[in-house]
Amino acid sequence: MQYTRESAIERLLKNYGPYYNIHMIEDDQTPITARCDFFEHFGQYVISKKAEIWSAENEEFLYLVNIPHLTLDLFESLKNEIHEDGMGRIHVGPGHMASYITAVFICDTCDEDARKALKKCRIYKSFHFSLHGWMDHHTALVELSTGQIDGNLGGRHTAKILKKVLYSQTLKGES
Repeated sequence: MQYTRESAIERLLKNYGPYYNIHMIEDDQTPITARCDFFEHFGQYVISKKAEIWSAENEEFLYLVNIPHLTLDLFESLKNEIHEDGMGRIHVGPGHMASYITAVFICDTCDEDARKALKKCRIYKSFHFSLHGWMDHHTALVELSTGQIDGNLGGRHTAKILKKVLYSQTLKGES
């Protein structure tokens, strides 16, 4: 199936909806269309919830970027903007285990140097020597003109999910 950028984003939002808190971004100054927030809490307690043995919190901030043509300069500026916004949203503390900032670029075409920079993107930060968790930056690219989906090392699992959602034959409930 051939997608437009808007229809691809709509399909992704439909699939992320049950799991993520979706915040649409209505700003005309930025190509970032939506931010999807995911929060997960694990823990073990004895007798009552106040007597907690351990806890771990994971969070992910996924940004959908709608752009006609991705260039290296545009990729770098959007990557920095997304990273800065995501770092401001991370809740670091004793129960924090991991946070992921994920940028998904949905474009019609892409420069080869931008694709290479996206694949080589590696941003990692540990908080208090990983005692208060860590942050990893994932990037993925969907080039709609060719149907090619790429990701950096951390974003490979995101690329697999994108392939499954966008290019599987049909989704449950659809004909």
